[in-house]
Amino acid sequence: MDSDDKTIRLHAYLARAGVASRRACEALILQGHVQVNGSLVTEMGVKVGPSDEVRFDGAVVSPAANLVYIALNKPPGYLCASSDGYERKLAIDLLKPFFRERLFNVGRLDYRSSGLILFTNDGAFDRRISHPSAMIEKEYVVETDREIPDLLLENFKKGVVVEGETYRLKEYRKTSPFMVHIVLIEGKNREIRKVLDSSGVRPLRLHRIRIGGINLEGLSSGEYRLLTEAEVASLSALAGGNS
Repeated sequence: MDSDDKTIRLHAYLARAGVASRRACEALILQGHVQVNGSLVTEMGVKVGPSDEVRFDGAVVSPAANLVYIALNKPPGYLCASSDGYERKLAIDLLKPFFRERLFNVGRLDYRSSGLILFTNDGAFDRRISHPSAMIEKEYVVETDREIPDLLLENFKKGVVVEGETYRLKEYRKTSPFMVHIVLIEGKNREIRKVLDSSGVRPLRLHRIRIGGINLEGLSSGEYRLLTEAEVASLSALAGGNS
């Protein structure tokens, strides 16, 4: 491995190359997908530098020269993943015809949900935005099959425990008996669905309309746009500079 002061950890190198997020790259290393200078690496802590050859699944990868940041209006029925064993449609496939860079989603929306999802090839950006302490607001519009009890929403605001996990919204605004805007900070896996389901309320539509100051204005379902430099800087600032 390169020994100069420009070395970085292998999972960070892979993330900068756009292979996946840092956390996902850690798993890929452990699963035996990565070689450095012809040797298989399956442990954490390895560092690499400019003179090292890094291969992912046999293909040479290197840090991206062109960093891109994308807002996509994901339709329902698309999975936020790089692959799927059940051959479901992937959100990334909506972007592949237009970008040569290796892109990955920042956070996720579940298969049935729709709305705003970010994509990038910048692993450091993903780490900042996805960090638990980032405290970035995410706003959802939720339509349900029955009237949403005010008590349920008030309890959700105070903190609801479902299957041993505590879920808490930041704020909400009901626009009809069957529709509510919900703002989350942490955005744990399937949080809104789990809380509503626990009270017998079934979400018919769960649509994310905002992440921080980024919204879906002008984007129809399946469409995307590049984030501006100001938007990228704004999200990073909201994330508090996590590295």
